[in-house]
Amino acid sequence: MIAQQAFRYELAPNVGQRVLLAKHAGCARFAWNWTLAARIRRYQECRAEERFTNAIEQHRELNARKGTEWPWMYEVSKCAPQEALRDLDRAFRNLVRARRAGRAFGFPRFKRKSIDDAFRLTGSIRVRARAVQLPRLGAIRTKEGTEKLRGRILSATVRRKADRWYVSLMVEAERLDPGPVLGPVAGVDLGLHSFAVISDSVGEEMVAAPKPLGRCLRRLRWRSRRLSRKARGSGNRRRSAVRLARLHRRIRNMRVDFLHKLSTRLAKTKSVVVLEQLNVRGLMRNRHVARHIADSGWGTFRRMLEYKSQWYGSKVVLAPRFLASSKTCSDCGHVLDSMTLSLRKWLCPACGVEHDRDGNAARNLVFWYRRATGSSPGSDACGEPSGGAEAQASASHGSAKQESAVEDCPLAEERYYYSLRGARCRASEQIPHKNVPVTLRGEGSGRGR
Repeated sequence: MIAQQAFRYELAPNVGQRVLLAKHAGCARFAWNWTLAARIRRYQECRAEERFTNAIEQHRELNARKGTEWPWMYEVSKCAPQEALRDLDRAFRNLVRARRAGRAFGFPRFKRKSIDDAFRLTGSIRVRARAVQLPRLGAIRTKEGTEKLRGRILSATVRRKADRWYVSLMVEAERLDPGPVLGPVAGVDLGLHSFAVISDSVGEEMVAAPKPLGRCLRRLRWRSRRLSRKARGSGNRRRSAVRLARLHRRIRNMRVDFLHKLSTRLAKTKSVVVLEQLNVRGLMRNRHVARHIADSGWGTFRRMLEYKSQWYGSKVVLAPRFLASSKTCSDCGHVLDSMTLSLRKWLCPACGVEHDRDGNAARNLVFWYRRATGSSPGSDACGEPSGGAEAQASASHGSAKQESAVEDCPLAEERYYYSLRGARCRASEQIPHKNVPVTLRGEGSGRGR
């Protein structure tokens, strides 16, 4: 299959190249802000279809005016402002779709210097040994080798984080069709007490959350206060801003490194990973847990797991949003009427078994998947054994073909809590159990690390 993948390298530019990189980022930022102001003004003053324009018309206007008004734009590659206009055009198309769908929407924001320093280049881009050659910038050394890069380079995105420059090369390459992963079906329950609880036929594993923001929050507040006390425009303020940006970069790197390692391990060792379809945007409205949810990176973890499952041959299945996985007993199927977030362990009133909240939810995700696909607890979705080395060795490509044939259907009666073993189901009243269709993620081209 043909897949798109990004390779990111840290650059080691000299003094002259640093100046050119800053000029390219400044030119792209200027083109974005100028066209954004023109689009907002046009949207507010005109009506109907006259409100909108496109990147081609704005690029013609930019070329007509830059020779007399902005001659400094000839010092950089033409791709920097052109790609910025294309990104803005894509943002306004998303705005129009949200407006027609009746959703809340807002205009794209203006970019600021030293915060949004990034640009994208296309055209003649080559990779050498420990160097990347970019248009109008020449060959820039990288701090690590580029031997692993294979495929046709589509574009190069250069971005500054604090005082360091990085380049992301988008590559289109042919990847071998992966065979099915010889592993068990795993239910992954994401949480705040621990990042995830993984349950499969082998056992349960609790993955501790790194909490990079929580660990560095005290130092982050201290550096933010020091920055606020520096005089604007002074060298002390500039150096203090760089120190604060370095800490933000460290926090992000810690989070992304953890998410990459966990998602790669699951995609390589589990045949099916069952996740809950969480409403992260809605959960972020709770000010008591918003910072902790943002620090966990649930959305990024799901995105990584989806494209890596395409690379390695596993599947990602999304359970319905209102599945009562936490308050349903995984032994007898009894469903509690209510459960608070502070309740970490509970005793089932029907069978007397004590459950850990997250571990019970992870087990119930596996039970729901087997019930939805019609497989027995000792087999996978295609009726083949899923536990043990001998059972795993008997898996075949035919199983993956059958599993991918499950259609992505809309959820019926999504507001109800669905019982997992058919015992009973409650929202405001008891309703008969119904099989819930499975939402599969694992088709198309992947992007990322």
